[in-house]
Amino acid sequence: MIGVHFYEIVLKMTQHKVAVFRKEHFNAAHRLNNPNWSVERNKEVFGLCNNDNYHGHNYELTVQVTGEINIETGYVVDLKILSDLIRVEVLNRFDHKNLNLDTVEFRDLNPTVENIAVVIYELLRNKLERQLDLKIRLHETERNFVEYPS
Repeated sequence: MIGVHFYEIVLKMTQHKVAVFRKEHFNAAHRLNNPNWSVERNKEVFGLCNNDNYHGHNYELTVQVTGEINIETGYVVDLKILSDLIRVEVLNRFDHKNLNLDTVEFRDLNPTVENIAVVIYELLRNKLERQLDLKIRLHETERNFVEYPS
């Protein structure tokens, strides 16, 4: 029989926030361009990323969910459910797509890594329980990445 002390430890554990992480990967093409600017201004600001024929990245996505441990499950969030959510809301939508041409999210929004991270955040935030905190880390290259919220 488990003693009262064990249950006190478990109860204290559930009162602490714990972060869990899920890493995913997707490939997508994009072109950085401001339609309100001249061709010259776009080339000056966005350089090679303004290529008329687009260019691609191998994005590395890390989704961080933080919350209290559920005393009944021992989970902050079921990682299988989180994995499925990311697949449906992000991977199926963006993987092997031209973000400018193939997605509604970036039809009128410049698909910078910053904007992509915010869009992913909004897609997932709406599907997670409100008491859970969410953070997105998106690597566009090995050396360039963003976090939202910061």
